Amino acid sequence: MFSFFKKKQSVSSSLKKPEVMGLCIGSSFDIDKLSFQLILDQLVIKDVADTQLIQAAGIVELGSSTLLRFYTDDEAWLQVVCEGGVSEENIVDVTLFHYYDTLHVNANEWDELLTRKIGVPVYTFEGHEYQRVWTSTSEYHPPVAMQEQTYDESEEVSNTDQFVMLFERQLSDGSYEQLYLSGEETLNDNNLLEHCFVISTGIKLSPTQIRVNG
Repeated sequence: MFSFFKKKQSVSSSLKKPEVMGLCIGSSFDIDKLSFQLILDQLVIKDVADTQLIQAAGIVELGSSTLLRFYTDDEAWLQVVCEGGVSEENIVDVTLFHYYDTLHVNANEWDELLTRKIGVPVYTFEGHEYQRVWTSTSEYHPPVAMQEQTYDESEEVSNTDQFVMLFERQLSDGSYEQLYLSGEETLNDNNLLEHCFVISTGIKLSPTQIRVNG
């Protein structure tokens, strides 16, 4: 699902693909679910694989922050946020997201999605209310723009412009389930813009909850 709308381009084999903490394309990781076992039935996602194989990886540069995303065979993506450099000691956040849906968006719907829907203060989804994480002086917060470069096992890279917003709701143990909304824009093979709306839910993990396999 992660490559649904991404246009691929060939790159040099010498280009370094995203990697941190031993996480890289072709590796796998095990998740210690014991610490959040009690809230699993409260999550929108009902099944989290114990072992996940990384099939692609993406990188987003946001000033002093770098987002690394590792896309797995469980229809999931592990996001690792680094501050001040891409290394294990610079990791400030780890979140495991699962895709919920990817929806086509036509040209007329695209503007409304960005200006009226993604950045609302409260987003209702699957019967739950999620509060917007990023604050604003106005009631509506425009989605945050970013560009992701995504790599797979071949020597190709895809580029996607993303317009995103993050929400969360509190669970019974005091932790939070996150809701990640992303309007995505890319050029297709005919050099025309295509749009989609991607919905994902996630939970934060500590690095100790992840065991990376070779």
